[in-house]
Amino acid sequence: MISEYAIRLASAADAAAIAGMSREHIERGLGWRWREPRVLGSIRDRATNVAVAEHHARLSGFGIMKYSDDTAHLLLLAVDTAHRRKGLGAAILRWLEAVAHTAGVEKVLVEARAGNHDALAFYRHQGYRPAARIDGYYQGVEDGVRLVKRLLLEP
Repeated sequence: MISEYAIRLASAADAAAIAGMSREHIERGLGWRWREPRVLGSIRDRATNVAVAEHHARLSGFGIMKYSDDTAHLLLLAVDTAHRRKGLGAAILRWLEAVAHTAGVEKVLVEARAGNHDALAFYRHQGYRPAARIDGYYQGVEDGVRLVKRLLLEP
């Protein structure tokens, strides 16, 4: 049940766990780029929100979104295997999108591995639409698909 989870901004103490989840759930088969120092940099960056979801005081998922004037970029989103298919990924994403919407952001971008059909289906279900295929996007190992969601509709 989603009400059993608490979503909050990450603290420096969360950086190692986030980096570990990134390695295990996102960067598998790639070079590990989102190590603790990089995650910590995102936590400290005023243009970035790092949201974490906890279940009984244990990290269950996280999302990292960087904001600019009219666009936000979802850099990472992961949910621990034991907590998937419960709506947690969608809840983290909605939390980050709400911040973007409040800030006047018009659209959110995200990339997913072209072969990650579950992720692509998840983002489509959340209102994201494929915008481009990017050859070799993932360190030259795998193609990526950029997806876009419009938050503010034009009058």
